[in-house]
Amino acid sequence: MKRRINPTYISKTLRLLIACGLLLGMLGSFPVQATPLPSEGPKRTVTLELNYTIYEYWLLSWKTSQTVCQIYVEHESLPDPKEVRYFCGDTIYNQWIRTGPCLYQDGVTKPEECDGLYLHLANVTPSTREVEVTLPPSEVFISLAGCNAESPGGHCTSLPYLRFEAIEPLPNENIVQILGTYNNLPFTCSGGICDLPLAPTGLEGLPITFWAESSYGDASEQYTARVRVVPWGDFANPDQASPDKPTYYVDVLSSQWKGSGTSTCAEVWQSFQPVAGPPNWLQTPELAEQLVSTNSYYLLAGLMIKQGLVDSEACPNRGLEASGAATKCGMEAAKPLVDVWQNQFNAEIIRTAKDTSVPAQLMKNIFSKESQFWPGIYEKVKEAGLGQLSELGADAVLLWNPAFYTQFCPLVLTEQTCQRGFGNLDLAQQEMLRGALVQKVNAACPNCPTGIDLTQANFSISVFARSILANCEQVNQVIFNQTGRSAGEVVAYEDLWKFTVFNYNAGAGCLSVGVKNALVNGQALTWENISKYLEPACQAGIGYVEDVSFMPSLQPTTVADLLATPVPTQIYYTPTPTPFIRQTSTVTPTPTPTATPIPYYPAPTETDQSPYIP
Repeated sequence: MKRRINPTYISKTLRLLIACGLLLGMLGSFPVQATPLPSEGPKRTVTLELNYTIYEYWLLSWKTSQTVCQIYVEHESLPDPKEVRYFCGDTIYNQWIRTGPCLYQDGVTKPEECDGLYLHLANVTPSTREVEVTLPPSEVFISLAGCNAESPGGHCTSLPYLRFEAIEPLPNENIVQILGTYNNLPFTCSGGICDLPLAPTGLEGLPITFWAESSYGDASEQYTARVRVVPWGDFANPDQASPDKPTYYVDVLSSQWKGSGTSTCAEVWQSFQPVAGPPNWLQTPELAEQLVSTNSYYLLAGLMIKQGLVDSEACPNRGLEASGAATKCGMEAAKPLVDVWQNQFNAEIIRTAKDTSVPAQLMKNIFSKESQFWPGIYEKVKEAGLGQLSELGADAVLLWNPAFYTQFCPLVLTEQTCQRGFGNLDLAQQEMLRGALVQKVNAACPNCPTGIDLTQANFSISVFARSILANCEQVNQVIFNQTGRSAGEVVAYEDLWKFTVFNYNAGAGCLSVGVKNALVNGQALTWENISKYLEPACQAGIGYVEDVSFMPSLQPTTVADLLATPVPTQIYYTPTPTPFIRQTSTVTPTPTPTATPIPYYPAPTETDQSPYIP
């Protein structure tokens, strides 16, 4: 049946369209600035037709030969018990599972005389189905080009370009153009590579948004970055001439950055490192020898004496205090081995630091404070590994580091269960994962010569680094919840690391209260300020942060300190701007921004960042 259209309705519709056209014409008389936007394009999926076979089984009664249940599977082997239970229910499943073989003995002469149920393959049916497959999207990555890093620290000897490289993973498709905005000015490059010239930006940097369009008809995800270019030295000083060779300090914050030198936590916080470089306790040296320490660890020495690794028979009471720590005599006997032991993890710490961008010196300082480099598990507090990971710490890394959770969860639970996400798991499942993670970093090994599985100890370093990344995420969320701004906008880089160390030790609740109280009292969000507003139960974390951030080396542990340190009485073991864009293809002309005079920055010692005060 065809639907008739009322002429009156057509007349009203035409009048409405004419009115809209007049309105749009009036709006068109006003200047409008066009900004390129990524096109949605077609859905990046493909439908495939797959062949498969349906095997139909009947569950029959021996006595009546009647079908009591039908089961459908797509594999040649017999249905497994789970499949039988799914199709038939618990009652029939229990009857089938208790059925024994039908044997011609004990007076049985016919199958009808047997009890129970049996499986029978009734039909085999070839079939096809359509499956929608999601195709991989195009991506854009950024790096520096034209940076001749000859000066110390990797500074560029000339103003470099920011290179955008787009990747199209689909065969027979290619990147048509790369688009974006730099400091809110649009730029466009045809093809898959685009070099954007950089100019001095100031200490806060400038924002960039970028994406790529594909011949497939769609666009990549829209990415963001923040770029900082700071002239280094006296060459830009307008007051006097200088023989200094021009150098520029350049760094980039973006998830798409493929260069070196960016901290993952800095990206999370959107916080640039100090131009002069991070403080000593937040650095990662190139060589293991540069991470060497020679601190006197009395608890470590005591554990070595009890393990029989040190000959301290000449000392009274074998060189041991009642607490389990070494005496002065015991420390003197154990010192050569203590020095070797505390440095044997240096290479793995540096490797993990380069893999995760968690500073190597920070990790070593925390290991020193937490375990004195003995990665066993303590009976009373249930903490394990070099960083003494607790179940509370395991909860943070599983919740706030989804990438780690995705890798670890299937080792304990099923893939289907893990897909729900840690926050959506049952309490029992969450507890199981937390416990499994703590045990996974436990390196205690009663059958090992030293009492420690060194392979497992090295593994715990990687897990610990992921837990620090999770704490960075949590710190960023705490700051955002209290200020509505990203952490890097309101807190200095070094203070953010101190917040993270405090968060690892005392928890997000303590940090949140300190931040809130500082803001209520009109204080800038610095570590010095929030430490004044912590609850009494949280104030022990202040000394913890001060110890971890103290450099060039940690103070030797005293016997008085050891009285508050848990002693492992039993060790458990569990197996295991755009004026010109350089490119080889044609460039779409874009507006040229007004040139900004190059500001003068003498070689700075720290980031000039204004505190946030509400």
